[in-house]
Formats: sequence, structure tokens, C-alpha cells
Amino acid sequence: MFTKTLIAEDMQDINKGIHAALCELGIKEIHQVQYCDDAYLKIKKAELDGVPYELLITDLSFKRDWREQKIRSGEELIRTIRNEFPEMKIIAYSIEDRIQKVRSLITSYGINGYVCKTRRGLVELTNAISSVFENIPYLSPEVSHALNPTNDLEINDYDILLLEQLSKGLSQDDISLYFSKNNIKPSSLSSIEKRLNKLRIDFKANNAIHLVATAKDLGLI
Repeated sequence: MFTKTLIAEDMQDINKGIHAALCELGIKEIHQVQYCDDAYLKIKKAELDGVPYELLITDLSFKRDWREQKIRSGEELIRTIRNEFPEMKIIAYSIEDRIQKVRSLITSYGINGYVCKTRRGLVELTNAISSVFENIPYLSPEVSHALNPTNDLEINDYDILLLEQLSKGLSQDDISLYFSKNNIKPSSLSSIEKRLNKLRIDFKANNAIHLVATAKDLGLI
């Protein structure tokens, strides 16, 4: 089992629960931080001291407060750590359950596990730690189909935003206006029409309602 682990979680109660779960696994050295900058500095110092962390467990969202941070989210922390310490095992523990987000973290940053914060979250986290220790990737049941070949569609953040606005009942004209006001490009009506047509083909959707329903079923929105 891992001997040295770092928890990055800004909610104190959740932090305590994770700590207790790790203690039950017999992990001897467990450190906790509530800021991503602190997590990075601890990992950096441990590496310089020759006693590196073996596992990072991090949330994705961190509430901002009076303290200015260079690394403002768990995703930024994961990207930074993966670039500088590629051998470190990383498990994301988050309320976020969108398939596209999970897929992105796996394919872009090579995280070793993703656990959803649900009623069984700590049980799943325990399973994830044991699995990752054996070099077996772990995904919570809620997002286990994130890498299913049938979901391997060319979807980007722009598409997700487009689908989200469509799901709110906005017309293509409304979406174009919204994108233009928020400096989201491309925002022209023709560009939006073309992208939605492509998404309908990709998802084999008959119409906009069917497209939104399929996207929701896949956990994209």
C-alpha cells in the first residue's frame, strides 16, 4: 500500500473523511492541504528532500477566498503535477460527473482514478486507492463508461457550451447572441447551424430535442 499521500480538498469535513479512509487502509503518512498552491509546494519540497509523495488525491473545484492563488483549480493542479512529476499517481475526487470532463482528465493528463462524491464516495475512494496501487486505473460506476469506444466522439468545450444553451431552450439566434455578448467564438448564426448539424449527425439525433436528450444520457451536459 502507499506510504505517503497528499490530500488537496478545501472542505474540512470531507478532508477528515478522506483522512479516515486512508488510515483504515494503513497508509502511514497522510498530509492535508486546502489550497492548490500549498499542494504544489508540498509535492515540490518532498521531491527535493528525497521523500516524494506517492499519491495525490484532489478535488477539482476550490472556492476562492481572501488568499490569492496561482493554481486555482484541481484540474490546474493535476496538469502542473503531471507535467513536473509524471510518475506520481493521481486520483480526482469530485462532485463533477460529466463524462466529457472525466474523459478529458484521463486522456489529457493521465490521471489514475476518478471517484465521484456520492453517498458511497468514500467506499469508492478506498476501492480506487487499492486499485491504483496495483497499477489498475479506477473509475466510479457513475462515470465508468467515460472511455467506452461508443462514446468516442469529437466533442470539445465549445460543443458542450453549445449543447448546454440548447438544453435551456435557446434558439440558434439566441445562442448566437449569447455567444457574441460573451465573446465566445465562433458566434455567427451560420457557424452555430453548421456545428449543430454536425453534432446531430455524430449523435445520430433526429432533431434538437433528441440531440439534447442523447447528450444528457451520455453525461456530457
